[in-house]
Amino acid sequence: MVVYELSEEQTNKVFRALADATRRDIVRRTLRGEVSVSELAAHYDMSFAAVQKHVAVLEAACLVTKIARGRERIVRGQPETLRQAQVLLTSLEDIWRQRISRLDDFLAETEN
Repeated sequence: MVVYELSEEQTNKVFRALADATRRDIVRRTLRGEVSVSELAAHYDMSFAAVQKHVAVLEAACLVTKIARGRERIVRGQPETLRQAQVLLTSLEDIWRQRISRLDDFLAETEN
């Protein structure tokens, strides 16, 4: 499997989109299977139009795709984008773990 790195702009879109609890929930629901925007809207205490706006933000971040099926709009989660974000987070975690390890080493040396 080839994982391509997210651009800076795409990374910003992904994390802005995931900053909202409703959008995170929509991503979870759409990763389990295809769901119509109408079905999604039934789960939230907000207007259909508000849910559509959330889906549009997720679509712009490539976290979901929306396709027309007859009169319905079907939403699918895009796990590859989440994998790419996970790769970025893992690399940042590795950097910080290395820094902490070096700091631990330095502190151990200064105690002696």
